[in-house]
Formats: sequence, C-alpha cells, structure tokens
Amino acid sequence: MSAPAAGIEVSGVSHRYGGETVLHDISLSLPAGQTIALVGPDGVGKSTLLGLIAGVRKLQSGRISTLGVDIGNRAAREAFLPRLAFMPQGLGKNLYPTLSVRENIDFFGCLFALDARTRATHITHLLNATGLAPFPDRPAGKLSGGMKQKLSLCCALVHEPDLLILDEPTTGVDPLSRRQFWALVDQMRRERPGMTVLVSTAYMDEADRFSWLVAMNDGHILACDETQAVLQKTGTTSVEAAYVSLLPAAARQAVSGFEIPPYVDDGTPPVIEAENLTRQFGTFTAVDHVSFRIRRGEIFGFLGSNGCGKSTTMKMLTGLLDITSGSATLFGRPVSAGDMNTRMRVGYMSQAFSLYEELSVRQNLVLQARLFQLSPAQATERVNTMLEDFELTAHADERPTGLPLGYRQRLQLAAACINNPDILILDEPTSGVDPAARDMFWKHLVSLSRDGKVTIFVSTHFMNEAMRCDRISLMDKGRVLAMDAPAAIIQQAGATSLEDAFIRCLEQAGNTVAVASTPAAEQTPPQAAKAVPPLLRWFSRLWAFARRETVELLRDRLRLAFAILGPVSLLLIAAYSVSFDINTIRYTLIDHDQSQISRTLAEQFSGSRYFRQATPTPDLHTLQTRLQHGEVALGIDIPANFGRDMLAGRKPELDIIIDGAMPFLGANIRAYVEGTLVRYGQELARTSPLPTASAAMPVSIVPRFAYNQEFRSIYAITPGVIMLALILIPTMLTALGVVREKEIGSIMNLYASPASTGQYLLGKQLPYVGLAILSYLALVFLSVTLLGVPLKGSFIGLSLGALFYILASTGFGLLISTFVRSQVAAIFGTAIICLIPAVNFSGLLYPTSTLVGIPYYFGEAFPATWFQLISLGAFTKGLGVRFFIPMYAALVGFACLYIGSACLLLRKQDV
Repeated sequence: MSAPAAGIEVSGVSHRYGGETVLHDISLSLPAGQTIALVGPDGVGKSTLLGLIAGVRKLQSGRISTLGVDIGNRAAREAFLPRLAFMPQGLGKNLYPTLSVRENIDFFGCLFALDARTRATHITHLLNATGLAPFPDRPAGKLSGGMKQKLSLCCALVHEPDLLILDEPTTGVDPLSRRQFWALVDQMRRERPGMTVLVSTAYMDEADRFSWLVAMNDGHILACDETQAVLQKTGTTSVEAAYVSLLPAAARQAVSGFEIPPYVDDGTPPVIEAENLTRQFGTFTAVDHVSFRIRRGEIFGFLGSNGCGKSTTMKMLTGLLDITSGSATLFGRPVSAGDMNTRMRVGYMSQAFSLYEELSVRQNLVLQARLFQLSPAQATERVNTMLEDFELTAHADERPTGLPLGYRQRLQLAAACINNPDILILDEPTSGVDPAARDMFWKHLVSLSRDGKVTIFVSTHFMNEAMRCDRISLMDKGRVLAMDAPAAIIQQAGATSLEDAFIRCLEQAGNTVAVASTPAAEQTPPQAAKAVPPLLRWFSRLWAFARRETVELLRDRLRLAFAILGPVSLLLIAAYSVSFDINTIRYTLIDHDQSQISRTLAEQFSGSRYFRQATPTPDLHTLQTRLQHGEVALGIDIPANFGRDMLAGRKPELDIIIDGAMPFLGANIRAYVEGTLVRYGQELARTSPLPTASAAMPVSIVPRFAYNQEFRSIYAITPGVIMLALILIPTMLTALGVVREKEIGSIMNLYASPASTGQYLLGKQLPYVGLAILSYLALVFLSVTLLGVPLKGSFIGLSLGALFYILASTGFGLLISTFVRSQVAAIFGTAIICLIPAVNFSGLLYPTSTLVGIPYYFGEAFPATWFQLISLGAFTKGLGVRFFIPMYAALVGFACLYIGSACLLLRKQDV
C-alpha cells in the first residue's frame, strides 16, 4: 500500500523560550485527510509544535509546509488561515464567557465571513449534532466542562475547515462527554472526509482511535507512523504501552507500574463525615443530600460528570462555601471557615490554578509554608523536599505563567502538601498531566496514605486513577449514584470496566443532557457557504469583533457603570470641589488700638465678600497657634497707637500674617489684602482731612477680564474636566481590551483567524468610541443645565473635536494594551500616563503659553492639550469650526499614530 500524500511537512524545526530549547531539530511528514494523535509528557513541545504547524506561533528556524502552504511566508499563511480551525488547550479557552452558546458560534461565523443564512444553517446543524440545541441562550461561562469543549468544537468547525487542530481538547472532561466529543469529530469527518485532524491528548486510550501517531519526548520525535505500524514495531497492543516502550531506559523506569498496598482500617473514627450535605445557589441545587464517611488513611475517589457538584462538595468541606443544609465534620469537628486549628491540618488543591502568577515556583511554596506558620528552617526544608518530590527543582525560579499545564498542577499539589496535612482534598489534581507525571503523583499519594496515614479525598476523570482508590463515589446532578470499591461497582453494574460502569450509572439516572443526540434523519448537512465580496469580508470581520465587544460591555454592568458614571462623577466632583476662586478667606483680628480708625479698618475686611471673620484673637501667640492648626489663613495685628500715628501722618505699621503653606493661595491672599488696604487708604483720603491724603493713589483701577467677566473658576474648570474625563476613562477602558484577551487566552482567536490586527483593533475600539460619545453628550448637557456654564461657541465644532479626541484617546488605550502584560499594569500605566500631561501640561491649571522648554513640547505632544483649546474655546470664547481646524488635524494625527502603532506592535503570531 502506498503511503498517503504528505499534507504537513516539518523540516529542521527548533524552538526556544528564553534560554531553553523545547524543540530540537524536528522533522516529520504527516498525511492529509487522516486523524493524527500527538502524545508525550508535559513540556516536551506538543503545544509548541501544534502552534507552529497552525501558524499561530512564530517560526524561529526550519521550514513548515501545512497542506501545501509555506507557513514561514506571511502572505501565504494569512491566505491559508480560512482553511484552519485551531482549538487551544484549556476548557473553553477560545470561548467568551458572557456570550451565549449561539452568540459564540455566530461570532466565529462572522469572523470567517459567513453570510447570515449560512451561519444560521451551520449553527443549527452543530447544535443538533452536539446535543447543545436545548441551550442556545445559556452563557458559555455557565456550561459544564464537557459542554464547553463541545461548544469550542462547534466554534472551530462552523466554517468547515480543511485542517482541525485540537490541543488536548478533552482534558478535564468526564468520560461520557469525551465519548460524545470524539463521536462528534467522527461525524464531522464523515461529512468532510478530506478534513485533516491533528490532536494532542493526555489520554493514551484516546490515541488508540487515531490512524496516525506522533510520539514525542524531550523535544524529539520518538515515532511518526501509522498507529498500527507503531504497535507492530513495538510489539504492543495499546498506544500507552507502545509509548512507554519507546522511551529511554531511565524514563521507562520512571513510568513503571507500582503496587498499592491494600487499605487497612485502624479502627479510629472517620476523619471526614457528611450527612445530607446540600448546597443551593438560588433555586439551583448543586449538591443534593450527599452523605459519606471517609476513614483515616483512606483514598476516597469522587467521579462524576462535569458540573455534577464534586467541586462544590469539596469547597464546603474546606469552609470555602457555606452549607445550605445538612452537616459536615473534619476530625469530628463541624466545618467552620474560622476554625484555624482544623484548617492547618488540611491541604486543598483547587481545580483552577489558584497560586500567584507573579511569584516564582519557589516563592509560591515559601509563601504557602509561611501561611501555615512553619519556622524558617522548616519552611526551607519542606520547600526543597516538595521541589524534589514533584520534580520542580529545574523550574524553581520560573514563574508559573510560562510553565506547561502539567507543571502548574505539580506546583499546586506541592503547595497543598507543604504543611504535612492529615487530610488532602484534591480537585482533579492530574487534569492535563501526562501519564508519567500522573504515576509520580499517585506514588506520592499512596505513600502519604499508607505510610503517613493521610486521608485523601480526590476527584478525577481518569478511570485508571479511580481504580487506585480504596472506595469511589459516582455523582450526577448533585446526587450520589453509587458508592463502593471500584471492583464492586463494576460488578454491580454488570460492566467490564469502570468507565462502562460509570456511563451505565449515568444513563440509568436519566442524564439526558449527557446522552442527547439528534436522530440521523434530522442531521442534514449544512449548506455550503456563499462567496462574499472582499470588502464585505473585511467589514464582516471588523463587525464581528465590534459586536462581540459591545455585547460583553453591555453585560458587564460594573464596567458599563464605570464608563457612564465615571466621567459624570468626575465632572460634578471637580466642578463643586475644585475652585481657584478665593472668596472665603477666614481671618482673625487683634486690635490693640481700639480706636475709631482701627475699627474702620476692621470694617473694610468684615464688609468684603472675599473675607470671612473668625472669632477675634486675644494675642499674637494665640494667632500663631490658630494659623498652625489651619483654623484661619490670615491674621491682622493692629498695633497700639495705630489711630494716633495715622492722624499724625507717621504711616503706622500693620502686621499681616498669612498662611504660606500653599504659595498660590498665600500670594492671592496677599494681593487681596493689599487691594483692601488701597481701598481703605483711598476712602480715608476722600473723607478725612488727614496728612495721609496726599499719599492716596491719584488714579482709580477698574479691572476687566476678557472671556470670563465674572472671573469664576467653574467657567474655566468645566471645559478642562471634560477634557480630562474624555482622556482618562475611555483610555482606561480600552487599555484592558487586548491585554484581557492575552490573559484569558482568547487572543488565540485572532492568531488563528483570517482577521487582521487592524480589523481586530478597530472592532474593539468602536464600542468604546460610541460609549465615550454618549458620555461626552452627558457631560455637555450637565455642564450647561446643572452647572450653568454657557456654551458660547459652536456645538458642532466642539462635538467634532470631541469625536477626534475620543478616537485618539481610545487608540492610545489600545496602544498601551498591546505591550503591557497584565490588566493591573494597563490600568495603573494608563492612569499615570494620562493624568500627568492632561493635568500639568494641557492648559488645565495654567495656559500652555506660560510653559517653556520640555514641559511645553511635552504638552504639545499629547492630544489633551489640543482638545483643551477646543473645549475652552467653544465654551468661553465663542469659537467655531473654522478656528479649530488646526486642532482637528492634530487630533486626527494622534488617532492615526496610536492605532497604526498598535497595529504594528500587536503581532498576529505568538512567540
């Protein structure tokens, strides 16, 4: 028989992360139209190789041809992406939690430019084929693990690809859902027999079903051939046995089988007890009257379909969730979140990664040791022991973010064991871990159980792990279906394996969701997609991102409230609290003279609208004390004989004491005081025949101020606050857009789709532009109606400037989001970068004409300065569109610069 035609050619490919090489000169040839399994331990480069073949990861060296396309050629790769479906590792990693089942699939249909009728046909077909038809409106975030993976597959298949790449698609999925998942893949292949399916999997029994096998270890290829040919060459009957036989001698020894000593009950009371344990979330019952008893040193397994209540039960036992009804005890004591003595004896590992991504592996373990109050010497010893036991020493100084899933799980289990607990509660600890690492885990668990008498309560989806438990409990929909030793349950179900027994129990319990299927007569193939003009394709992809971002934004009430109320709150708070008007200067008076002239002087201050008199002060010491405490800002000390010296023409001295802690305020107070004294002198010169009359000012000064005749701060502050609000809030919101997808992994949808970075960024920008325009209109409305600030210039001119300014600010947020690594960094970085130039160098506090040197050019290089000219000009100077043309040009330039830079910085491939 001739070999199948090569569809994927990999030649001399190596790949490095930092200083570590994960692929060593890989070369292989894979046929088109086949199902190909990629197996190997964690960290050997499976995901990296899949990413390189798909073109979602940048090729560092070598050459890859995927279905005849040179992946190293950018134009060819982009043209190939419509033929690709890539499903990344992790439950629902390519899904959007707030979008419904139908909306997620529809998004991918738009992303691949399918017309509305074709999308509707394909969605209906996929929902029927997967059993998701009853749940089209359920948010993806509320689906069980198995349903998430089915939905992820629907999203991948909606555009009928030629190459389907699945990176460990059934990790963390229960056995029944796994069977259905692969049945769905088989069905799709029957409909598209030419489709190539390339899968990496942690379940060796799944690899038996594939026609081709690629075995990897330590960045090298151990075997690449038809599965049956590999089995014949190795003289084995299963992929797992064949893989082990291909490993080096040292590695084979590490995965060698081990015996589990039988459990011996020591007669002590059970250490974990649950009686009618129930937990409700609103009207939904997650755990329904569950009862069990677990003895000291026993390994108790928890099996069940995804979403059946296993994790909820474990969280109630640890005190992380309250118990709705029933009871639970640990060591004979009722479970309580505040019982620290009990919690210090319990180790808990959650299903999701719950350690700190910012800390290294060693630092995470040290932190856990300190939390459990180990002494420094004990902590050092335990950390080193855990690093050695779980083979993490080589990665001790790396952060968990860059580690494969299996290593992250090892780290979590090591952290759970750091305090030498008496009870270990482990929620799917080996999910996503390769067979060798799972065996290493279980050797450690068996040693803890049999030698240390540690009670282990573990949930798992691996049947071979469940067979190692002393007893297991099968759950579905919050209820216990069976509880006994694994062999006894198999016998009671009349099955030949634990997996068959588990599925029979589920079916007998009426798990209609799990076994839902569509009759063959109703499974009509979807219509072929119609050709879409290039321009419509371009807008379809942009609209897909824009619509998805809009839906997510509208359903995130907190973010929506911040976007709408944030600018309004900033305007109102600033308008009512920030003022440069000085008309409430609190002052106190010491009158040592008590003459008619001194009382006249005092009346000049008490009668002024700029001053507010406080309680008179008896002496200078008391005055200084009141100034120190901030009770007054001004003290007037009228000396004795003030009136006599005035009448004699001797120009008596008057002590004016000003609080100079704030120079700007102090200088204004001094000017106000001097003005009051000048008026006082002029009044005396006019009404009294005093010798000082000749010293009166010969002219009168009447100050007039252009544009703001009342000289009220609110007329200057309000336009500036609008400028500040429109640069701060929209920029902060958009700064989360890209980096959030990097963190959750959905950025892979961009890498694996034919959409460009421009379509992606513009699509994400549009909803925030619309929201910011609404905020702008609200700010202008409140300014005119509530704050009484008249808009003297052109509303159209102001609005055009606001539109261009919003485009610049949201573009700036996207630019920041493309190069930061976390949402926290995006928020803080955006706030600092926007506030400093917008407040100090834009004209908000003082005119930009007063700036010189670097501050001036710094202000000119930021869009806030240019919109401040528009905002202030429209509100207070009565200016219109013609005057603002240079400002418009500058703002449009900023918007293009920011979006263009973001497009260049945002790579279409991972590195």
